[in-house]
Amino acid sequence: MKKIIVIALILCLLLTGCEPATESPVSEEAAPQVTQVQVEQGQVAGEVTPTIQQPTEVPPPLPLPTPTPEPALPPEPQEISFNAVDGQELKGLFYPAARLNTPVVVLIHWIKGDKSDWYEIAPWLQNRGLKNPFPNPSDEPWWDPTWFPAIGEEISYNVFIFSLRSCLPMNEKGCPKFIANAWLDDVEGAMLKITELEGVDASRVVVIGSSIGADGAADGCLIFNEHQPSACQGALSLSPGSYLGMEYAKVVETHSQSASPATIWCLADENEISICKSAGEYPNYQIFEIPGGDHGTMLLSPELTPLPLQLILDFLDLTLGGE
Repeated sequence: MKKIIVIALILCLLLTGCEPATESPVSEEAAPQVTQVQVEQGQVAGEVTPTIQQPTEVPPPLPLPTPTPEPALPPEPQEISFNAVDGQELKGLFYPAARLNTPVVVLIHWIKGDKSDWYEIAPWLQNRGLKNPFPNPSDEPWWDPTWFPAIGEEISYNVFIFSLRSCLPMNEKGCPKFIANAWLDDVEGAMLKITELEGVDASRVVVIGSSIGADGAADGCLIFNEHQPSACQGALSLSPGSYLGMEYAKVVETHSQSASPATIWCLADENEISICKSAGEYPNYQIFEIPGGDHGTMLLSPELTPLPLQLILDFLDLTLGGE
């Protein structure tokens, strides 16, 4: 029987080529394990896994170099020579502000003096700690800076003062004759001169004057705006009187009706306030009555209420933004 089985097996192998079925064990090496790293890096056969790019950090921009500001001009007043529009040579003083490209305040004196009326007020508005280097002609209160209102440390104006032709200091009797038309030529020449002063922003100008200079302030501001529209932003007058041949009320009206009206303030005591009131009412025009103030530069006294020097600071803050 065993022989028959063996023979049958041999015949099967010879005739069919079949082999006995055997199970081949699968080794661990034949089936490698797929790791998470291979999946992330797209290394698994037959699969394409996108590569995830990590964001690249952008370095912060380099800081721009800070421009070095141009140094301010020295604070000492500069002597200025210039001509009136009729050719008359005139003399002035320019007090540079603590910064370049700064507004300028033009001060015009009264009939009883000359540019020396402003010897203490000019460095006060310049506000650079400069002591007045010139002798004061008398002991009037506007030459005593101990009572002047304080100005903020950050505020500094260019200031330009000048003498109208034929006028002398107060102790030498001021202006000996009244020459209105010639003084108006002087004012126009001074207003044109400020456009040439170094460090001045001639697009921001304010004029302040007393008596004949009070009209010079309003008239000069109007004339300057004819040359450079809207450049004169304000005029403050102490006791105007239509002294230079231009009617004060008409000048205020012309200012007020312009496309960009300048701010106009009129200060006078109870005896002269009528000239201020004659100009009417306009949004850009304001009147201040100073009881007991007297005329012109006499308004610059410490005992008055409201205090005109404080009103000057308020006016500059309004028109020039406390530059």
